[in-house]
Amino acid sequence: MHLKLQEAPKSWPIKRKGTTYVVKPKFNMSKGVPILILIRDVLKLASNRKEVKRIINEKKILLNEKPVRDEKNSALLFDTLTLVPAKKNYRVELSEKGKFKLEEIKETEAKEKFAKIIGKKILKQKKIQLNLSDGRNFLSDVKCNTNDSVLINFKTKKIEKCVPLKEKAKIVVFEGKHIGKKGVISKINENKMAEVEVNGEKVNILIKQLMAVE
Repeated sequence: MHLKLQEAPKSWPIKRKGTTYVVKPKFNMSKGVPILILIRDVLKLASNRKEVKRIINEKKILLNEKPVRDEKNSALLFDTLTLVPAKKNYRVELSEKGKFKLEEIKETEAKEKFAKIIGKKILKQKKIQLNLSDGRNFLSDVKCNTNDSVLINFKTKKIEKCVPLKEKAKIVVFEGKHIGKKGVISKINENKMAEVEVNGEKVNILIKQLMAVE
């Protein structure tokens, strides 16, 4: 199934002319970018969909330490992509213009990612479940609050630590009109807003659009 080009999210790093349709992801269309686009258009490892499928079938691409099985699957913010033959690793990030990009990282960094806590539940026996922005759920003893971020270890399948969303925290804006901007929180207001210093300028941004990072 295809998607009309004009309906594709502006965050996708694709040309806006020369074609009518673009691949439609199986899920998370607004929160991520299809693997096909990353392999063909960003890394330029293939010139067409058929070549991308061949690369995937040969298990040459890992997403978060697991083999990619479908070119229509989405890679989300801070997911990691590994090129097995080339031994190269990348992290999905956002450019200053709000478009998804790949940043080359070390092999050790490819084993972990940040995600935002969007909800907490207290289960039976007082166990705490953390619901994350990338769709994952964790039972964890790590002390964290909603809107904080956590560092996930793909090998242990556990949360390594909590990164609080607080004053002086480094953040990235992952949605809204300031998407892609990075800065430092100077003040948190009670009306669900935070004052963030971005490139020497202070702007007010909704807390739900911010993710704390290191």
